[in-house]
Amino acid sequence: MPPPFTVISGAQVREVLQGQEKQVTEVVEAAYRLHGEGRTVNPDSYFLRFPDLPSSRIIALPASLGSVHGLKWISSFPENVAGGIPRASAVLILNDAETGFPFACVEASIISAARTAASAALAAVQLSTRRGVRPSRVGFVGTGLIARYVHTYLAANGFTFDELGVFDLAPAHAEGFTGYLARTEAGRITVHDNAEDLIRSSDLVVFATVAGEPHVHDPAWFSHNPLVLHVSLRDLSTDVILASCNVTDDVEHCMKANTSLHLTEQLTGGRDFVAGDMRALLAGEIDVPSDRPVVFSPFGLGVLDLAVGAHVHEQVTRDGGGQVVEGFFDELKRYG
Repeated sequence: MPPPFTVISGAQVREVLQGQEKQVTEVVEAAYRLHGEGRTVNPDSYFLRFPDLPSSRIIALPASLGSVHGLKWISSFPENVAGGIPRASAVLILNDAETGFPFACVEASIISAARTAASAALAAVQLSTRRGVRPSRVGFVGTGLIARYVHTYLAANGFTFDELGVFDLAPAHAEGFTGYLARTEAGRITVHDNAEDLIRSSDLVVFATVAGEPHVHDPAWFSHNPLVLHVSLRDLSTDVILASCNVTDDVEHCMKANTSLHLTEQLTGGRDFVAGDMRALLAGEIDVPSDRPVVFSPFGLGVLDLAVGAHVHEQVTRDGGGQVVEGFFDELKRYG
């Protein structure tokens, strides 16, 4: 018989992951190590775009990780925010490795945010450790759900900040994020009027925007050589990229979809401007300079969603949670 098919809600996902940020970071690190060893299957992401909605897209991320296969199907509709609902929504389908049958449908916007934040925090730990100093001033460009999750995961991984900067094109969003920080941080919080002031006053800069093309062009803004978590991938110009030490989670995957790294590859005709990937970083093979900005640009891998999703499924079903859909599979006898 096929495995039972279970639906796991966002509330159940959040209940499992909340307070487990350090453990989730370890799950993500383990997935990166398996990926670096060639023990995963992670094809290209597939983008569904719409001529009448150029800012929106739905992305399919298929992957295989050990005993589980699956697909994250995640949409990004930025106009949702004005209507009071989240920009991103997602589901994760988990497939049994032996039979191929799907055995779970998991709400995945929270999983996606958690694995993105865990990846950024893992990189921040590794890069700052290589530099020998942890940043004490952090700045957030973009103040949505991903920014909140990145902050939460940085804190869970031992980062403390004396100063916190906030910049968002929407003042109401900056105000809301500032309120969140005030509830969780003792450091001084400053809302900046522009990205330049925030960047120049931060040792660690987090880009978590919905920018579709570069909007930060001047390398001089980074002359103090900060660590940059370029989570939204398309904020930095080729000039900034070329002036920096660049690390990504997977070089091949990041050289697509007009990311800042992809645009730089098109400009230069090569990839020599990338110092290495997460495998090399975890192995201690990247020389992380202190005299240049260091930029981490994670494209996001489907194997990370699988790792976190499988972790959630295991904990929820172990405790008797999730909704089993009886009779979901039918016509199981070939000849009736």
